[in-house]
Amino acid sequence: MTELIRSGLKFSHLRILAALRETGKIGAAAQHAGMTQPAASRLLAQLETMLGTPLYVRHAQGVVLTEAGRTLADQAIATLRDLDRTHQQIGQIASGTRGHVRIGSVTGPSLDLLLPVLREIRVAYPDIQTSVNIDTSDRLAEGLIADELDLYIGRIPDQADARPFAIKTIGPEPISLVVRLDHPLSGRSGLTIDDCLPFDWVMQPPGGLLRRTAEAYLLERGRPLPRRVLGTTSILFTLAHVNETNAIAPLARAVASFFIERGGLGSRLSILPVASDMAVGDYGIVTRTEEALSPAAAQVFDLLGRYSRSKE
Repeated sequence: MTELIRSGLKFSHLRILAALRETGKIGAAAQHAGMTQPAASRLLAQLETMLGTPLYVRHAQGVVLTEAGRTLADQAIATLRDLDRTHQQIGQIASGTRGHVRIGSVTGPSLDLLLPVLREIRVAYPDIQTSVNIDTSDRLAEGLIADELDLYIGRIPDQADARPFAIKTIGPEPISLVVRLDHPLSGRSGLTIDDCLPFDWVMQPPGGLLRRTAEAYLLERGRPLPRRVLGTTSILFTLAHVNETNAIAPLARAVASFFIERGGLGSRLSILPVASDMAVGDYGIVTRTEEALSPAAAQVFDLLGRYSRSKE
């Protein structure tokens, strides 16, 4: 095909030959291709000159393509079909119904916000491909600036230069205290935060946002910190440890609800009815200030925003 293009092959040549393959008549092929019959005959003659071989043979009912004509016509049909498909895909990309969107999220919102939005994307925009990175806001912010993410659900880190970031605030992230179902505090009436302090706690390592939030909650109310704390970044290990011991774990309420109320651990873990006002500060949908979202990423951004408002 490259040599033919150098010899002067045009799309009009492909269109008339493809139409001739389908109709078997030059007049009908010309009408199908939107040109006059003399123009069609001229294009076919040019093609035969380029190739140095006849492409069709006339007969009483019209024309019959030669083997060379059928070979080139089949290629012309395939090429035009591929171009139509490409044009459609470009239109989908421009309209935001096709593309690849790289999404980051902190753990809690990934369960109660991102999961349902991904389900909606799968149904409403099946040609949008997504990849998801679950991490801390610090790391997600680094990934956004490095162009490894298109957007993330989380917070702008306190120590970061906020100028490269834009955030659509959603709200605070509530925290629940999780224990095993037959924990000594389960079912106790009049439970207070003081009742929880003699037990071991399982939290993020020192410096983690959720741990800082839980510690600040206690200190602001004049309470001491738990004496024994197991530090881990693994939610799965946290849940397993709580299930096997009397430890207490502060977890994002979305995580606690997902694993306890809807998950397979529902019969083995429970949420203590205490410290219901404990919450991590506002989070939102974070993007880059100086770079517009791709149409597909903009669709995801809008869906996240709409879903978060519907939960209010």
